[in-house]
Amino acid sequence: MDSEQIARCGNELYSAMQDRRTIAPLTDQHAGISIDDAYHISLQMLERRLEAGESIIGKKIGVTSKSVQSMLNVHQPDFGYLTNAMVFSDEMPISERLIQPRAEGEIAFVLKKDLIGPGITNADVLAATELVMPCFEVVDSRIEDWNIKIQDTVADNASCGLFALAEASAVDPRKIDLATCGMVVSKNGNTISTGAGAAALGSPVNCVAWLANTLGQFEIGLKAGEVILSGSLVPLVPVVAGDSMSVRIGGMGRCDLNFS
Repeated sequence: MDSEQIARCGNELYSAMQDRRTIAPLTDQHAGISIDDAYHISLQMLERRLEAGESIIGKKIGVTSKSVQSMLNVHQPDFGYLTNAMVFSDEMPISERLIQPRAEGEIAFVLKKDLIGPGITNADVLAATELVMPCFEVVDSRIEDWNIKIQDTVADNASCGLFALAEASAVDPRKIDLATCGMVVSKNGNTISTGAGAAALGSPVNCVAWLANTLGQFEIGLKAGEVILSGSLVPLVPVVAGDSMSVRIGGMGRCDLNFS
């Protein structure tokens, strides 16, 4: 794709997000779109958000677990950017922010040191992490009916919508086994899924190392103070106004969301 096509696609996704509407898959509109093209489109979309006054506060890893890969028919991880406008607020009805939201339980990392790949190891990730905590990511897609291939979700900022952190449940990552810690997700009072840290590329720590090393190829680092969402450990679940959800993680605590 040339620069004009990339800019047009990024602007189209940004407008769809602002107008809360979906568009046809980019992979249907542009048969030759590559993953590299898609990341350039996502940067155009991000640039529009920054021009509107948003600021980057972290990054996210997507499509890390087999359950989510099978659900979306996307079979490799991707990444996107978190901005201050993506922080979940109970005061804003999801119908006024999102189009076709789905919630997923994750483990969030808060960094105290920069991580710049390549060559980042799991030990480096743990040394650079100040806290980990339960979180929800409420993913959303500007692509019609979630009919996505890897290029579509990459271009769409890894299908990011909103996220919520349970800061009161934050713990030192060196005090728990992030590969074996269990997760229980409930919706409207009923348990709907369970998982463990190993569901995300073997460990959420592996996910953060993967992200640091992948971004390092583009000379982009994970920065001290940033929030890193390490990927879902359980299947995505659609949510609507009136739903309530809770995620509990062994050794940490819980994160609760109420959708208005």
